[in-house]
Amino acid sequence: MVATVNRIKVRVKTAKYRKKSSTQWLQRQLNDPFVKKAHEMGYRSRATFKIMEIDDKFHIFKKGKKVVDIGSAPGGWSDVAVKRVGKGNVVAIDILDMKPIDGVHFKQIDFNKDEAKEFLIDALNGKADAVISDIAPNTTGNATLDHLQIMALVEQGFYFAVDVLREGGAFVAKVRQGGTEVGLLQEMKKRFTTVKHFKPESSRKESAETYVVAQGFKG
Repeated sequence: MVATVNRIKVRVKTAKYRKKSSTQWLQRQLNDPFVKKAHEMGYRSRATFKIMEIDDKFHIFKKGKKVVDIGSAPGGWSDVAVKRVGKGNVVAIDILDMKPIDGVHFKQIDFNKDEAKEFLIDALNGKADAVISDIAPNTTGNATLDHLQIMALVEQGFYFAVDVLREGGAFVAKVRQGGTEVGLLQEMKKRFTTVKHFKPESSRKESAETYVVAQGFKG
């Protein structure tokens, strides 16, 4: 269950050498109840609450199931996954480094590399029951370009999942508001029994992010 959060408004003054955009970002962080709660509870990021909500609704994680977290740093999703499926059942991959999490196999590598697939299959002693991804590219301010970049990552994640999932598995990925591109959505529906979109309460209301949840991989 996701923790109850309190909402107390904090105002940030614009510092002499701080850009207005930086001040606005800092104010959002200070006033974000999920950021505060994540810090209080020792979680690595506010994203922890998002995967909790997704799992509470769709039951992606079950004891003994094997999970792959792509784009895992700083580790919020892996931390939840290992607590819910058990130590030794989670493999995390990212091009960035990530502080160790007890029970999680981590490798700093691009998930598109062939050796990434070899690593996770070896680490899990077989294929995965779920592939989860909270990857998002750095935003450019150009809505069209940002959308294309994130959808490219979703598509790459989807085909990675197709290669490493066992029958009945699930794929969860961040997409933009409006959902998955029609062509990719059609491909997902061919390969999975159900495909749904979901926006967790812990996502910022002004954020364009939502998540695609595909379940029942057909192999």
